[in-house]
Amino acid sequence: MGTDGNSTSSTHNQTGYANPQANGHRHELFHSDAMFAAAISVTSVILVLVVCLIIVLSRRLQSTGKNRRSDGNHRIGVSYSVQNSVHYSSSPEVKSGCLSGGASISLASAGLSRGNRRVQVYSYKELEAATNGFSEANVIGDGGFGVVYRGMLSDRTVAAIKKLHLEGKQGERAFRIEVDLQSRLHSPYLVELLGYCADQNHRLLVFEYMPHGGLQHHLHSPSTQCKPLDWGTRLRIALDCAMGLEFLHEHTIPSVIHRDFKCSNVLLDHDFRAKVSDFGLAKMGSDKINGQISTRVLGTTGYLAPEYASTGNLTTKSDVYSYGVVLLELLTGRVPVDSKRPPGEHVLVSWALPRLTNRDKVVEMVDPTLKGNYPKKELIQVAAIAAVCVQPEADYRPLMVDIVQSLIPLVRNYISISSSPSLRIQSSAVSPGY
Repeated sequence: MGTDGNSTSSTHNQTGYANPQANGHRHELFHSDAMFAAAISVTSVILVLVVCLIIVLSRRLQSTGKNRRSDGNHRIGVSYSVQNSVHYSSSPEVKSGCLSGGASISLASAGLSRGNRRVQVYSYKELEAATNGFSEANVIGDGGFGVVYRGMLSDRTVAAIKKLHLEGKQGERAFRIEVDLQSRLHSPYLVELLGYCADQNHRLLVFEYMPHGGLQHHLHSPSTQCKPLDWGTRLRIALDCAMGLEFLHEHTIPSVIHRDFKCSNVLLDHDFRAKVSDFGLAKMGSDKINGQISTRVLGTTGYLAPEYASTGNLTTKSDVYSYGVVLLELLTGRVPVDSKRPPGEHVLVSWALPRLTNRDKVVEMVDPTLKGNYPKKELIQVAAIAAVCVQPEADYRPLMVDIVQSLIPLVRNYISISSSPSLRIQSSAVSPGY
């Protein structure tokens, strides 16, 4: 019995001792699990916060990058605008017979570098002597911005000397633009600038002499002194003009928009090869996708593209329209606007456009001085080119490079072209550097 009691007591004691120990162990395990779960929760929250912080910082960095790029683009735009204002708005100062005060024109008294040649700076007295005192007998042209004289320079070079009218600011601006552009642009399809004069209030430009004068004189002169241009010569003139405009549009950076391309600004050399002249109204094209710039409407009635005339929005397609008008003049022998014509025929484009795609009516449109001496197939092809050039919607007009490629096969029938004209243009192309 005693033994059993002791045994029971021992068992009780052992059981009583063992149960509290097990409960405490369980409590410790529960506490450890709770701490572990809490740690995991806190860690998860911290990770979520870190991820959110990284996302916020990343977005801020991207936003900063965009702002910097935007600001950089803005600065580029401002710089371009400032350059344009220097080119076309600022009036040059005259110091020691030379131009100064324009960042874009760095002219020294010794002349301006032009590849292997130099654009010479002349005094007023030198050019006065070259033209026999600007004799009326030496006048070979008279335009809106000045009178052109034939002159003999001191080195016996025959030159065309243009004496600009300086009424208002436009003559001054035209002078600056011509010197600035033509001292940088080098192409066999542009009239070469030989030099200039900026003595006192005198502004004169010296160009290479083009013996056969302007295309306008040959197409529209009432006199019988000029022999009518044959079909092959007209095609070659059309190609030369297209290549000149292609050079301005495609091979300069940024592109140059002539803005006043017309029959009287096409000059002919001793072989009746054409060159584009008169850059007094030229503008730098935009670097935007559509290349559009807004500007004051200037130019010659009958040659202005509709969208430019109505809104002032100018693109290279504006020159394409003007080229189309000149092409119509080559085809028809008519001037762009002629109030003496019967009703419905006053405006060349309006009269010609509906007829250009009609084979029978195209033949009726042809310049009568050609006397039928042309291949009808070629006539239809040239008429088709003219039709797309003078489309009212600018987007429907072709690029000058496409016009060049369309005319080359036609001209090859009359002259030998030893190499691709486009390649020749590219080899002579020099960026204006604006």
